[in-house]
Amino acid sequence: MKTALIALTVIIVAIVVLFFILGLMSRSGKAPGLTDGQLWKCPGKPNCVCSEYKESRHYIEPLVIPDNSTIDSLAVLTHAIQEMGGRVQSESGNYIAATFSSAIFGFIDDMEIRIDSQRNVIHIRSASRVGHSDMGVNRERAELLKKLYINKVTEQVRPSPATTPESVTH
Repeated sequence: MKTALIALTVIIVAIVVLFFILGLMSRSGKAPGLTDGQLWKCPGKPNCVCSEYKESRHYIEPLVIPDNSTIDSLAVLTHAIQEMGGRVQSESGNYIAATFSSAIFGFIDDMEIRIDSQRNVIHIRSASRVGHSDMGVNRERAELLKKLYINKVTEQVRPSPATTPESVTH
């Protein structure tokens, strides 16, 4: 019984140390960036989502930019990333690279965004730097970003109560 308890303790400590090492490993590196003007494809592991490649099991729908929108999508997306606890690492032209860090072991995940002005869509890629599975965290993060963007765009398009015809008194 004592031997089993010691063995179990050693296994648990080894797993914690492994996760700590993986967390440290994830801090080196950076987002893959664009290749031929597009976000990178996700690797074979289930810890990545991307809207660029419809045929992939990692596929998520891109964000649609409303027609005739005057919204500064990059500014809205940057604000949403910061609101979600992410850090924008670089921004240039139609591209944003950001990082998110997990609370316990400090795993770093990359989120990349590319605005395709010709098709009026915003492509998103969110991926873990290390490990195999992310338990759906990157998909949830991408969906939250989409929701925050849509909410912000809807707020800016909707007239304020003070300017609606019903609010004007005679």
